[in-house]
Amino acid sequence: MDAEVFDSRICELGEGPLWHPGRGQAFWFDILGKRMLSRDGDQPLDWGFDGHVSAAGWVDKDTLLIASETALSLFDIASGKVSEVVPLEADNPATRSNDGRADRQGGFWIGTMGKKAETGAGAIYRYHSGKMERLMTGITIPNAICFAPDGRLAYYADTPAQVVMAQPLDAEGWPTGAPRVFLDLAAQDLSPDGAVVDAEGCVWLALWGAGRVSRYGPDGGLLDSIAIPAAQSTCPCFIGAALDTLMVTTGRERLVSPHDGEGATYFAKVPVRGLPEPKVRISREASGH
Repeated sequence: MDAEVFDSRICELGEGPLWHPGRGQAFWFDILGKRMLSRDGDQPLDWGFDGHVSAAGWVDKDTLLIASETALSLFDIASGKVSEVVPLEADNPATRSNDGRADRQGGFWIGTMGKKAETGAGAIYRYHSGKMERLMTGITIPNAICFAPDGRLAYYADTPAQVVMAQPLDAEGWPTGAPRVFLDLAAQDLSPDGAVVDAEGCVWLALWGAGRVSRYGPDGGLLDSIAIPAAQSTCPCFIGAALDTLMVTTGRERLVSPHDGEGATYFAKVPVRGLPEPKVRISREASGH
C-alpha cells in the first residue's frame, strides 16, 4: 500500500477530510489557511473563510455542516452561503475548532482547543438535532474522533497525552459510563491525530510526526501501517464509490525545512472498505424547513 499525491496544494495544517457520498466528492480543510478545499474531477476548488475552519459533515446533497472557531454553520456548496446553526465557544477568542466527525446516530462531535495549544483549554462537544452539549473538558488537542460501526462506541484522543480513549454510547449516541484506554502510545512516543473506522470495526489512526497511518483492531492490536510521504499526517477518511481508498491530509506547520510534499493530501488503495459518513441531522428551525 503506497501513498500517492491526491492533491498537491499545500496546507499549512490540513485536516477534516470528508467524502460526501451523495456527491462523490471529497472536502478537506487547511485550518491555519482558513479555507476548505475540494476537487471536481481534475478541477481544484477552494473557499476562504473569515476564521479557522476544521471539520464538516454532510446534511444533504447541497449542504455541509462546517465547524469554525465560533460556530457550527450550514454551508451551501453552490453559493458559498454560510448560515449559523449553533455557536461554538463564540465568546472565547482564544480557542478554535479542531477534529470532528458525524456519529452513526446523525450527531456531530467537534473538539476545540487553544489557538496556541494551551494546556487543557479545549473540550469536546456533541451537536444532535438542535442540541449542543459539552461532553469532555480539559482537553489540549482533541483528535481521533470516530465511531464503531454499530454506533455504540466513540473514540477520541488528547494528542499530547498520547492516548486514544474508547467511550461507550447509548442508543441515542450519548456517552454512558466511563471511557477506557483503547491505545496507550506513550511508550512508542507516538502522537495520535485524526482517525476513521472501517467496515470491520478497525481504527485507522494518523500519527502526527511519524509520517504514517496505522490500522488497529477493535482490541487495540496493530494490524497494518501505510507510510505517508509527509511527516505530519493529520487525518484519514475513506473515499471513492467503493470506499476502498484512504485519503490522508497532512500539514507543514512548524517544520523548519519542509520538503515539497509536506502539507499535500495523499491517497492509498487499501484492502478493506470504509463506512459511508452518516448524514448530520439538523433541527427543523436551524435548517429553515
